[in-house]
Amino acid sequence: MAKVRYFVDDVDAAVSFYVQHLGFELNFNAGPFAMIEKDDLTLWISGAKTSAGKPMLDGSVPKPGGWNRFIFEVDDIEAVVASMKKAGIHFRNDIITGVGGKQIIAEDPSGNPIEVFQAA
Repeated sequence: MAKVRYFVDDVDAAVSFYVQHLGFELNFNAGPFAMIEKDDLTLWISGAKTSAGKPMLDGSVPKPGGWNRFIFEVDDIEAVVASMKKAGIHFRNDIITGVGGKQIIAEDPSGNPIEVFQAA
């Protein structure tokens, strides 16, 4: 099972986003940290007060955002995107089509990117 850690501004908002819009299930929630699961992916959601959020040796502090992302594969990208847009979800781009399929980058409530992908 793959595990990914995402830093978020609000753990409860992130859990709600992933459960409601992408079908994850809550496994564990301890306030500043939660684990949610979908198929073979466990997403570790870390707030600023978790041990993983402590400053690095150079003083930098882990924070949400960036471009690393997991890919969430769907059967009907247009329907999923329409539903997410209706809910006010922010997207970094429009649906683009490439050799392998269609993709778009959504943001969770903390600005972490999620690639929504439909294979060709």
